Amino acid sequence: MNKTVLVTGATSGFGRAVALKFAKNGYNTIITGRREERLLELKNEIESSTNSLAHHLTFDVRNKKEVKNAIVSLTENWKSINVLVNNAGLASGLDKIQDGDTEDWDKMIDTNVKGLLYVSKEVIPLLESTGNGHIINIGSTAGKEVYERGNVYCASKHAVDAISKGMRIDLLQMGIKVTQIAPGAAETEFSQVRFHGDKEKARDAYKGYQPMSAEDIAEVAYYTTTLPPHLCINDLVMTSLAQASSHYIHRKP
Repeated sequence: MNKTVLVTGATSGFGRAVALKFAKNGYNTIITGRREERLLELKNEIESSTNSLAHHLTFDVRNKKEVKNAIVSLTENWKSINVLVNNAGLASGLDKIQDGDTEDWDKMIDTNVKGLLYVSKEVIPLLESTGNGHIINIGSTAGKEVYERGNVYCASKHAVDAISKGMRIDLLQMGIKVTQIAPGAAETEFSQVRFHGDKEKARDAYKGYQPMSAEDIAEVAYYTTTLPPHLCINDLVMTSLAQASSHYIHRKP
C-alpha cells in the first residue's frame, strides 16, 4: 500500500519538486497551494508519469479557516498521511528595517510562521494515526544567521528553526519525526517574489556561481524519510559548493 505525503506550496519551486520526487518513489501526494491551475497541471503530471495518485487542495496557508476546511474535506482514503512537508514560504522585499513595507512583513510572518503552524495543527492528528509520521519543515540558512536587509525574513525563518525544535520535543511521545531542512541559495521563483516580480534583479542574484536547484532540495527531503525507524535527522543545513554562508559566495567573473 502506498504511503501518502502532503506538500504545501506545491505550485512551484521546492514544493513542486518535492511532490514529484515522492510520487516517483511510490507516495500518493496531496498537493496544496493558491494557484489551482498549477496544481491541476502537477496532478496530471504525477498521474501520467508515475504509478502514484495525486489529490489537490487549493487554499492559502495564511487563512486559518481555509486550512482547516481543506484538511477536514479529505476523504478517508486520503487521511492516512505519513509525511507532511511544510514548504510554503517566501521572502518579500529586501529593505532595511527603517524602510520596510509592513505589508511585506505581514506576508512573510503570516506565510512562513503562522501558515506552517496552521497546517501542522490540522495534520498532526492524521500523522499520529498512521503510527509513523514525519514532518519536514523547509527553513533557510536565514534561520541560522542574519544579514543586512534580511531582518523580518530572517526573523520568520529563525521562528521556523525554533518551532521545529519545539515540535521535535512535543511530538516525541507520538513517535513523529521532525526534520528541518535549511537551504541556502537555490534558483527558483524565490528571488522573483522577493524582488516583487523584477526578473532582472532575480537573475543577478544567481550570477557567477552554480546555485542549488529545487530538485537538489527534493532529493535531500526524500532521503530523510528513508532512514530506519529509530533514526531522525533533526536539522540539516545545505548550500551549493560555492556558498559558505549568506555573506560568502564565490562568484566567478
